[in-house]
Amino acid sequence: MKNNGISSASPASPPVSPAPAQRREAERSEADRSAGAGKTGASEPPAPPRPNPEVVANAKRRSFTAEYKLGILAEADAATADPGAIGALLRRESLYSSHLATWRRERRTGILQGLTPHKRGPSPNAIRRKKKSRSSAKTTNA
Repeated sequence: MKNNGISSASPASPPVSPAPAQRREAERSEADRSAGAGKTGASEPPAPPRPNPEVVANAKRRSFTAEYKLGILAEADAATADPGAIGALLRRESLYSSHLATWRRERRTGILQGLTPHKRGPSPNAIRRKKKSRSSAKTTNA
């Protein structure tokens, strides 16, 4: 067998393992780091309390004034020339396209009376009529 200058290790000799890693002065174990974390010279101020993530039980419905609605409609009408400008307006004001459609319809029917916010629910007159019809029905059935 030719020897090309490369020596081969005999199969009987054990493989050489690297020397165990030595810890440097600046390194600490996990336990040392966690125990020493609170003992630093400069203490940090306590973190502010986290806000309550609960949903508010009595959420308020947004209401818009007639002036605000007219201003938004004027901006939307001026933005029809630029593609995407109405979408940017809606995102900026946190509105929906249905707001614009409703407000435009209200503007067509009558500027300020259509744009004023309406109280939701049945009118007080409707409630009185309903109570009146119930009481008259009781007297006729008796």
